[in-house]
Amino acid sequence: MTESKIAIIILAAGASTRMGTPKQLLLYQGCSLLKNTIENAIASLCKPIIVVLGANAENVRSEISESAIKIVENPDWNLGMSSSIRSGITSLITDFENIDAVVITVCDQPFISSEIINHLVAAYHTMGKSIIACEYAETLGVPVLFSHIFFPKLAVLSEDVGAKKLIKNHNDEVFSIPFPLGAIDIDTPQDYQKLQEN
Repeated sequence: MTESKIAIIILAAGASTRMGTPKQLLLYQGCSLLKNTIENAIASLCKPIIVVLGANAENVRSEISESAIKIVENPDWNLGMSSSIRSGITSLITDFENIDAVVITVCDQPFISSEIINHLVAAYHTMGKSIIACEYAETLGVPVLFSHIFFPKLAVLSEDVGAKKLIKNHNDEVFSIPFPLGAIDIDTPQDYQKLQEN
């Protein structure tokens, strides 16, 4: 595949209130959840890589040693995921040229892989759709790829219209790929315990 102009934004700004400790830093198989997500992004076809930080930014920043990664701090992280998507997209539009599409992902899906990310990219190149979403637990969600034609909409997402609603509102533009393990995300101590037992 030719050099892809597809960026990836990793959302890692949440306060992990239900977890009680920054879930970005939780260890799974000897690696923090954030580092695992970053390593899979680096191994994928996507460049540049943007990580959006917010709550606990100083602690979380120490997990990011790769100089190739652009770190963006979202001062409005407490307003939810939409504000972090806005921060990431604004940085992408401002700092990088000729980006064709972006993959948006989170850092609390332990089974994210470079294969899944590349599958989104491949489907984008072959299916002629402007949104490629992952399908799991009877829903469509992250990681999700948006064509650049959606950048203006993503840059002004309101708190009540997340990326999920954007996918729903443009159903005819969507192609989905199966990612059953995408249903596993880590929000509570119980989720984390269950993950470690498997």
